[in-house]
Amino acid sequence: MSPDDLTTPQVCRRLDDAEAAAVEDLIHRAAQVDTAGPLNEQALLRLRGETGHVQHVLAYVDSRLVAYAQLDGSEPDAELSAECVVDPAHRQRGWGTAVVTQLLDLAGDTPLRVWAHGDHPAAARLAGRMGFERVRALWQLRRRLGADAAAAGLPAVRLPADVVVRTFEVGRDEQAWLGLNARAFAHHPEQGSLDADDLTQRIESDWFDADGVFLAERAAAGERRLVGFHWTKVGPGADGPIGEVYVVGVDPDEQGSGLGSALTLIGLHHLAERGAAEVLLYVEADNAAAVRVYERLGFGHVGTDTQYRHPARPDPAP
Repeated sequence: MSPDDLTTPQVCRRLDDAEAAAVEDLIHRAAQVDTAGPLNEQALLRLRGETGHVQHVLAYVDSRLVAYAQLDGSEPDAELSAECVVDPAHRQRGWGTAVVTQLLDLAGDTPLRVWAHGDHPAAARLAGRMGFERVRALWQLRRRLGADAAAAGLPAVRLPADVVVRTFEVGRDEQAWLGLNARAFAHHPEQGSLDADDLTQRIESDWFDADGVFLAERAAAGERRLVGFHWTKVGPGADGPIGEVYVVGVDPDEQGSGLGSALTLIGLHHLAERGAAEVLLYVEADNAAAVRVYERLGFGHVGTDTQYRHPARPDPAP
């Protein structure tokens, strides 16, 4: 393998259609080789359209895109986060170092966090060499499903008293969902920051199905208040449809009521009825209580996404 002639990566605020298509093709090439997709869903959604708080880093050999990174500055006064991918045919040639160096230059005196999906040893070596520290691990868990809830071995659903469950109604439930999501994930750096535009992007996605979004409401003083939700997804898999426990959120006031477990089961029953051969979910590795709940439901650990943090660079001496 001959070395590439390294050039400084380009930086832009918005990708045109050709650039976005080139990034998507690069992502596909990497996913064919790696055990995990190189970018998370939010980063994928931000490849197209106007995103003023995102910067794109693109590295080329001749006219071929060989490396890409996305820097997200959507949270004011917060640490920056990024996602990276290098073409498998151009790895171990310095492109990972080049795009991460560009990210650090863009971050300046703000701490930077970078995700490595699949926890690849090469990413760990690059992170260590460039002064990053491993700070977070996100586990992917999976379990098989049968042809129906009985075949899947799913227990019956038991809802707390005075709670009813219905499905999402587009045009009616967005604001209530956003408010509950913000409360439920107040300390979560990604999920808790979703805004109306982020929600609209997901609703307009090809995979969105309102009948797979379950809302739990508690009756109080003649009114119903949204207190929990389970958003499921179904997509293609190698052995048939694959379901996802996309996100389960519960109002902090409902913690300990059993609502989270009940909503999880409602979604699993739904995914079994949809014919999903398997179901996956993501959970923070250090959330021992949630991991135990999912393990009791038959989930097992199959992969890890790792986040590395680089501290703020000191201001240069005057």
